[in-house]
Amino acid sequence: MHRMTVFDIAITDLNGRSDLLSRHRGHTLLVVNVASGCALANQYAGLEELAGSHRDDGLVVIGVPCNQFGEQEPGTSEQIAEFCSARQVTFPLTEKIAVNGADRHPLYAALTPFADPEGHTGDVRWNFEKFLVSSAGEPVGRFAPTVEPQDPELVSAIRARLR
Repeated sequence: MHRMTVFDIAITDLNGRSDLLSRHRGHTLLVVNVASGCALANQYAGLEELAGSHRDDGLVVIGVPCNQFGEQEPGTSEQIAEFCSARQVTFPLTEKIAVNGADRHPLYAALTPFADPEGHTGDVRWNFEKFLVSSAGEPVGRFAPTVEPQDPELVSAIRARLR
């Protein structure tokens, strides 16, 4: 019997295709809730660099637009795509979703029980919180929003999961 994994969760990409996660089955994922109006949006460049430098090793960075923190992602899918395109962001983005609360998307219901190095579980704290998902589809790491994409601890955790 097939055990449900992150890859089995349906989520639509920014262009309206519903199979975003299953398309990346077998890859290591870095799932990051993003917001273009956030002071941490400068992390987009670092996430793009991370995605590019580890793509051939099986890493896929997935940006998850969310407007739950300071309403810093109020735009439409088209506006989010335009913002990212202008910044040469090529990694996949999901539709805008809720990561906390009663409307929390099933993807984040699967990710948020995982603890970060300080032991934090549960609700996402702010934009750019990062979840590492193994190629088997299991959450294996969680990093605070202020952890930069090139942080040695994050990079080391990613590299340990690559093929």
